[in-house]
Amino acid sequence: MSLQEKLSGYQSRVETALDNWLPSTDTEPKILHEAMRYAVVGGGKRIRPVLVYATGEAFGVDPAALDAPAVAVELIHAYSLIHDDLPAMDNDDLRRGKPTCHKAFDEATAILAGDAIQALSFFVLAADTNSAVAPGVRINMITNLANNSGAPGMAGGQAIDLAAVGQKLTLIELENMHNRKTGALIRSSVELGALSSPDISRSELDTISTYAQNIGLAFQVRDDILDIESDTSTLGKPQGSDVERGKPTYPELLGLNAAKKVAEELHEKAINALNQLDRDTKTLKDIADYIVGRKN
Repeated sequence: MSLQEKLSGYQSRVETALDNWLPSTDTEPKILHEAMRYAVVGGGKRIRPVLVYATGEAFGVDPAALDAPAVAVELIHAYSLIHDDLPAMDNDDLRRGKPTCHKAFDEATAILAGDAIQALSFFVLAADTNSAVAPGVRINMITNLANNSGAPGMAGGQAIDLAAVGQKLTLIELENMHNRKTGALIRSSVELGALSSPDISRSELDTISTYAQNIGLAFQVRDDILDIESDTSTLGKPQGSDVERGKPTYPELLGLNAAKKVAEELHEKAINALNQLDRDTKTLKDIADYIVGRKN
């Protein structure tokens, strides 16, 4: 099966699961539920749930047991995009080729939709009945997602990003920012997929985490490159917005060619980590290839 066929299968599966977990627009408060669905359903590459499914599959987990963690990480991602797009943050008008949530509705509704989506994410992990993991492991999964999406991870990275506008960061500072802002949730996606396996070993979890660390950073480096090389219609969001806002990026700090080399080196480290596992990691390797070669 080709990677595209795999991705389509994973994407279709998580779309169905998202639809099942999100509240119906027939129930009150209807406008809030409409905004939640607008921000979540039918858009994006779904790379984070894809990583949950691909990792779980490599460790022999039944797909039904992966639906909840796949939904949870995508909900966290969706809520973060709503808030990132707000006027108080990035002030974007376009997301995934359509008006941002606060443009389609209003700022207050967008904020509440983000809040509700974030809360739903943790409810899904806590309430799912298809997982075979022990209660202690489920708590570890919830803790993992909370840390990687909160101040130690994604939210902290966004705070550093906002404070860094117009500033010159060192390479170490830039890497720290990206490891939190983008890398943390990608790392959590892989780790939740791995933790869904009742028999995963500590060494296997450490190794798959190394893979996740490297593709998470590579994903953001590639984003920085695409902000320069791509166009608005392909990206589904304004091209060149990071440069326009004076945000620190890998191409700005190192130059475009050096940034591409960084992405290649991170890709190589990710593949080397997978080679240490006695598992079928072909799909995870293909996803790493996709991340550093994608066009949007």
